[in-house]
Amino acid sequence: MPEKFERYDSESPSLRGVYGISVAAELSGFGVAALRLYEDYGLITPGRTDGGTRRYSDYDLARLRRIAELIEAGVNLVGIGRVLDLEHRTDELERHNRRLQADNAQLRAEQDPETSTDHTSTARNPGIGKREHH
Repeated sequence: MPEKFERYDSESPSLRGVYGISVAAELSGFGVAALRLYEDYGLITPGRTDGGTRRYSDYDLARLRRIAELIEAGVNLVGIGRVLDLEHRTDELERHNRRLQADNAQLRAEQDPETSTDHTSTARNPGIGKREHH
């Protein structure tokens, strides 16, 4: 599952694992056993050192805060996994949509620079875009 969380913009929390499990437990308010359980459920995927020691990142801690919110709302661990996956997928789709909109705008500007920046063409030609009522 780690491959799902590798691409984030510069606004995202750091993905570099720097906190050991005891520090992550203290910072998140969860116990060490809970962190291991969440890892078993696939809710969190800390990095690992060459020796296999878990290393939690700022992103992991932000994700743990979201897990805490969902637990408080009464969502079980399976439901939390589904919510987190859907939120992640929604974020990806929104980023993709913004890229497509920017690409579309650029293509329109390259195709016809005069009309791509002028969105008032319907104001000058009131008949454009209106249906004729009979």
